[in-house]
Amino acid sequence: MEDNSFVYLKELVAKMKFHELTPEVSYEKVKLTQPDINRPALQLAGFYDYFDNERVQVIGNVEYAYLKNLPDQERWDTFEHLCASKIPCIVFCRNLMPDEMMIQKATWNNCPLFLTDLTTTDITAEVVRWLKVQLAPCISMHGVLVDVYGEGVLITGESGIGKSEAALELIKRGHRLVSDDVVEIRKVSDETLVGSAPEITRHFIELRGIGIIDVKTLFGVECVKDTQSINMVIKLEDWDREKKYDRLGLEEQYTDILGNKVVCHNIPIRPGRNLAIIVESAAVNYRQKQMGYDAARTFYNRVQNKMMEEYRKKQEGES
Repeated sequence: MEDNSFVYLKELVAKMKFHELTPEVSYEKVKLTQPDINRPALQLAGFYDYFDNERVQVIGNVEYAYLKNLPDQERWDTFEHLCASKIPCIVFCRNLMPDEMMIQKATWNNCPLFLTDLTTTDITAEVVRWLKVQLAPCISMHGVLVDVYGEGVLITGESGIGKSEAALELIKRGHRLVSDDVVEIRKVSDETLVGSAPEITRHFIELRGIGIIDVKTLFGVECVKDTQSINMVIKLEDWDREKKYDRLGLEEQYTDILGNKVVCHNIPIRPGRNLAIIVESAAVNYRQKQMGYDAARTFYNRVQNKMMEEYRKKQEGES
């Protein structure tokens, strides 16, 4: 498992398109380690106990109005105290411009200042969401990740079993490729896994006998996707006559990825089986179950009811 213990501040600045207010301050090597932000209201009032100075500091209307209502010297001293607390940066929302002395105090303390026109709520949601993904635990798995009817399907199996060919057929049927061969999986929460492709292999598929093809170029941008939550795993394996396979699907099978349980189907491969249709059907069936309809359970209940009805008729006939 990769250790995503930090992300560089410059990446966040580029992602959010922040406007730089302190060009003299270098932030190229500043690291962010916390997937959260802090609104320093209590700190501006002088309370620094339990202050998490590793978080991005965000100043909105409330903090800005409080600073503006302070006498000039007190405002500058208060702001300088915050800048001197070894924080990664301060972001002013809603285009609330700090005065020249505040910018100077930040520059003296080597604290980057940024400006954005987004609201405090919007910037909080976007920064936290992005940092959670970037700082999430990450592993790389051998397989193919495709978006099928909005469901993320991770296709795994031994090398050469037909994963890439199945993905190519799904692409031709209107679905989208996320990653081929290697999938980077991040645990964003206890419920969500997000998969993406390594930058070097993004949008490419390897087909044995043909070589590398560029899906984005051949089929268009609508056939590729950069990230996708993983909802289901399909494991392809060679058909084994001696093995008993699930034919009803009454009980869900799961696999563990980074501590999260993901629905898993073992699909035996034989010549003539259309893998693309099987994957599509599995994705649609998964969506039906999420919406409250279980085809296997419905079929089982029909059989049980039919057997009970025949049993009652038999009892009535004997009596």
